[in-house]
This record gives sequence, C-alpha cells and structure tokens, in this order.
Amino acid sequence: MDEPLNWLSGQVVDAAFRIHVRLGSGLLESVYEMVLAYELEKRGLSVARQVPIEIRYDDLFIKEAFRADLIVEDALIIELKSVETLLPVHSKQLLTYLKLTNKKLGLLLNFGAPVFKDGIVRLVNGL
Repeated sequence: MDEPLNWLSGQVVDAAFRIHVRLGSGLLESVYEMVLAYELEKRGLSVARQVPIEIRYDDLFIKEAFRADLIVEDALIIELKSVETLLPVHSKQLLTYLKLTNKKLGLLLNFGAPVFKDGIVRLVNGL
C-alpha cells in the first residue's frame, strides 16, 4: 500500500476517534460527516463531501448513480455509518465506490459502534 495513503488513513482514523470520544455514538451520519470534514480540513487536508459517482452501462450513462460521503485529498473514500452493527452490504457499497472511481483505499467508519475501533473497516481495491 502506498505510504501517503497509509498516512492519510491514519489521519482520518485519528480524527474520527477523537470525534467519537467527544460526541459519542447515536448522532445522525450527516452530523459526523460535517464534523469529520471540519476536523480534516483543520489538519490542512482537502475534503469533498457528497461526491457524485457515475456509472456507465453500454450506452447508458448515469452521472450521479451514487454519492460518496467524503473523499479526502482526491485519494481516500470514506463511507460513514451510524448503526448498531455494520452489515456486509456496507463493505460492498464502499468497494463498489472504489471500483467505480478507480481509487485504491477506502474507510468504512461506524460511529454507532460502542467501541470505535470495532467500527473501522479498511478496504483496498485491486491490491
């Protein structure tokens, strides 16, 4: 894995952990999205929110088929959840985003987990 991506994912996990400690679980995903974007921007990182992801199927082009919660430094996709338990479909969702955007690394972060480290899933595309 690319060293800058590892550093970047470490920054995201650290910021998300600090948010989980301060705010706890149980808030809406949209709140965690805004706060995490804010924290990462404070660290000097570029963050895009609700990024449209397109899909092509033969001659059909769907410009906004999906939306990634956050993309950091145009390299790392972050999918946020605030649920009691992550399901396999959540990982599949992120892996789909990685494949469609041709990005290498994604983080699935569940702010609903009582222990934050249990709510972190790191996914790679094509490695």
